[in-house]
Amino acid sequence: RYLFVSNTAMLFYLIGAALVYQSSHSFAFTGLANAPTEAIALIFLGLLTKGGIFVSGLWLPQTHSEAETPISALMSGVVVKAGVFPLVRFALMVPEIDPVVRFFGVSTALLGVSYAVFAKDSKRILAFHTVSQLGFILAAPTVGGFYALTHGLVKSALFLIAGNLPSRNIKDLKKNPIPTSMWVALAIASFSISGFPLLAGFGAKVLTSKNLVPWQIIGMNIAALGTSISFAKFIFLPHSSETSADKVKTGFWVAIAFLLGGLVLANGFYYEAYSLKNTVKPLVTIAAGWLAYLLIFQKLSIKLPRVAEQFNHLIGVMSLVLVFLFWMVLAIG
Repeated sequence: RYLFVSNTAMLFYLIGAALVYQSSHSFAFTGLANAPTEAIALIFLGLLTKGGIFVSGLWLPQTHSEAETPISALMSGVVVKAGVFPLVRFALMVPEIDPVVRFFGVSTALLGVSYAVFAKDSKRILAFHTVSQLGFILAAPTVGGFYALTHGLVKSALFLIAGNLPSRNIKDLKKNPIPTSMWVALAIASFSISGFPLLAGFGAKVLTSKNLVPWQIIGMNIAALGTSISFAKFIFLPHSSETSADKVKTGFWVAIAFLLGGLVLANGFYYEAYSLKNTVKPLVTIAAGWLAYLLIFQKLSIKLPRVAEQFNHLIGVMSLVLVFLFWMVLAIG
């Protein structure tokens, strides 16, 4: 599944790159400014699909959630960035493309979090949040690198922890307490991705919010609230010090210590974030998300359609996105 979608995406990308070379006799990023509309659309479609962005990237949740735990951690933490960083570079080097990248950033953040809020499978929650967090990276391309670093650390840790829980089903996890040591690691990672102070996720979210343009703010605030709601599912899991975690290998704890330690150290990269104004907003968002989860979403049982995730529909979805991109590029041109 992954190989087929990835190779198809790269085929679109290479055709677009060939068209850019035909028009500018160069493969430089700046050649996109005067490239044919169809070339830009094809390149974007290839990168959006490869990076798991918007509806053309809905191959990602099933692939990441069903893979072995170490592979899920590697793919969500590192591999998907291969399609995202070229989009970030396009936005930085070609000003005309920046609004398109930002639009897909907001759309992807909202799409991913919409599915994650209602998901009941721990690995699917994390996989959909990979989609959503990639949207955060694209929403503010100028600071996307720091957000990508933070996401790589936290998502790798979360997938490793989820793979060592006794069940993937949130309902089952609520019935049987997990080891307190496991819960502490899970809570720290969940706090970081929610934007809690003292962890790298806080600085990344503050830096991103400061680099949004006005039309993005409402959508990204909703996505941040959805993130808090989603990870409340993990934070409010029952836990007990009497529950043994003996079956967990020592290598797991070494990896978790390294990743969570990285979140604490990376927090110092943007110490300017620590002002009263910057601290209050994330805390209010997290509190509102927890309250919404406890009062509303914890009791809901809604299954969103998975049609677009099905293998036989992925190419059709990619074709629709290509048409949309074509008209979008024409509009900004």
